[in-house]
Amino acid sequence: MTLAEFIQQVYIVAAASPICGIPVVRRLMPTSLNLRVPLTIDGFVEVFYNEQTATTAYALIRGGQRVFGVDNTGGWHVHPFDDPARHDPLPDEMSFADFIAAIERHRHS
Repeated sequence: MTLAEFIQQVYIVAAASPICGIPVVRRLMPTSLNLRVPLTIDGFVEVFYNEQTATTAYALIRGGQRVFGVDNTGGWHVHPFDDPARHDPLPDEMSFADFIAAIERHRHS
């Protein structure tokens, strides 16, 4: 996936989500980017993507700390809400839409 396609995917999901504000590009390099998506609930989501390596990371940040995250460094895994330092393997990749849906589900649980 190209950087442009990845950015477009994040913006489309954010626009459709009741908890996402407008994504802000924090860093854009020739092959990688970092976005911050403010939330209408507490915190924000940091998004990283590297087109060359296909490295992808999403992190929900509250109070300066990651409270939930997903990335594919060393294989797709989740840093769960109950223990964000833990690495639980995922059977498949997680899209930004899936990540936001997981936050929304946790919020309502």
